Amino acid sequence: MSKKSYLLGSGFVLTALFSIYFAAASGAQQAVPAHSYDYQIGAILYQQKSGEYRALAYQAYNLARLRLDEDLDKKNVKRLPKAERKRPRAIVVDIDETILDNSPSNAYMAKNNLPFNVKDWYAWGEMRKAKPVPGSVDFLNYAVSKGVKIFYISNRDEPQKQATIDNLRSVGFKDASLENVWLRQVPTVSTKEPRRIAVADIYRIVLLMGDNLDDFSDAFEGKSMAERFAAVDKNRDLFGKRFIVLPNAMYGTWENAIYEYKHGLSEQQKAEIRANALELP
Repeated sequence: MSKKSYLLGSGFVLTALFSIYFAAASGAQQAVPAHSYDYQIGAILYQQKSGEYRALAYQAYNLARLRLDEDLDKKNVKRLPKAERKRPRAIVVDIDETILDNSPSNAYMAKNNLPFNVKDWYAWGEMRKAKPVPGSVDFLNYAVSKGVKIFYISNRDEPQKQATIDNLRSVGFKDASLENVWLRQVPTVSTKEPRRIAVADIYRIVLLMGDNLDDFSDAFEGKSMAERFAAVDKNRDLFGKRFIVLPNAMYGTWENAIYEYKHGLSEQQKAEIRANALELP
């Protein structure tokens, strides 16, 4: 075989291989099992097994302590408007994936190919077995020791309240009580804004901590992916100062935004939407 013929033949083979590869990659976006939650396993393992996740959690709470110490400084108080100077301080924290780690519940659902459902979620809460997010207990107890009031504002449902308080107290959040653990009263109303406003009516909120943008302001709620990006950019100066974000790749409003907040989608439809949302080279 001549060198020219060999090169031409090799070129045809490579072209065919590339065509097969890209055809398979394209088909993979559509050939998704109808009821598979394997896509969550990487996120769950990252939270449970990676040192990087722990480092990010510690980083968030170390930063929160720095910001609180700055606020406690008398020089900072003098810079506040007079009406704010004597108001008691408060910190508002989300619960799930902010101070309590629920990854075992997500692991159970992924391993058993189950979607999120209230029955299993309530059962997990009743176990009172969620562990604290690294750094959370030390920071919040430090804040309490400085006279700061902690408000645990969560979208867990009100029937979960006692189990939630028991779990919080068992892992070291000794101030958790019926008074400052505020769950949602109506399951169909997820916004936390009224509860944040109720805190702000009496206290000066120094920090808000959460794993979801909705934990900080209603400016992020119900927004498309592009709108969420724009809202983050607009509020960029607040992150790391007033807003402290904890990592959570397992679930959240970010995923709802990918589905455009559509209800009643099948798991097959969700899988196709996720695949089509990927940015490729």
